[in-house]
Amino acid sequence: MRLLLYLLVFVTSSCHKPISESMPAPTAPKKYHYLALGDSYTIGEMVAPPDNFPSQLSALMSNDTVDFQPARIIAKTGWTTDELEAGIIAADQQQPLRSSYDFVTLLIGVNNQYRGRTVDNYKPEFEELLNKAIRYAGNKADHVAVLSIPDWGVTPFANGRDRAQIAAEIDAYNAANKQITQLYNVHYIDITPWTREAANDLSLLAADGLHPSAKEYKRWAEALKQFFKTKL
Repeated sequence: MRLLLYLLVFVTSSCHKPISESMPAPTAPKKYHYLALGDSYTIGEMVAPPDNFPSQLSALMSNDTVDFQPARIIAKTGWTTDELEAGIIAADQQQPLRSSYDFVTLLIGVNNQYRGRTVDNYKPEFEELLNKAIRYAGNKADHVAVLSIPDWGVTPFANGRDRAQIAAEIDAYNAANKQITQLYNVHYIDITPWTREAANDLSLLAADGLHPSAKEYKRWAEALKQFFKTKL
């Protein structure tokens, strides 16, 4: 009889555990991390830091209730492919990069073209950067996006230059980076046609008459947002 009483007490107490013990603890929302690699078009020459496309993209993603952290940007006005490669190493030494990011973007090559370098010189250096971008995305190629090179030949800065030649060279560079990008099954966004609209719409340019304005960067950010959302 005493044993039966003990069993009854045990069963009763087991059936009345505190809610805090019976329910799983809530999990913290996932934080998303984004790495942007490039040159003046990524750092946002001539616009306020919040207006470059990586910062606008981070804000757009956060507005959709995603815990999207501010972008880590490694970019500098004037950088070529080899200078971006060196810049990544230097940035990692100064402030170590994460072992992997949820998303990575790459936009590089205009300064190679501007300095008169050949497309054949550009190809292997771009491919190496793309491989590095994929590694920083945790080897998830489908979480990397490459943006095409804008056509600066339509801008007032190019007055007196051979605009047709600049356009042809930009097209050749973009044909190369697109082909390499597709070989790695990486997402490619062709922003070049948008940038050519600046020939008739100066609101798409910053005050220097060369670099994109916040309005233009917003279009890039919105296109990237649509791609990123498919990977959440």
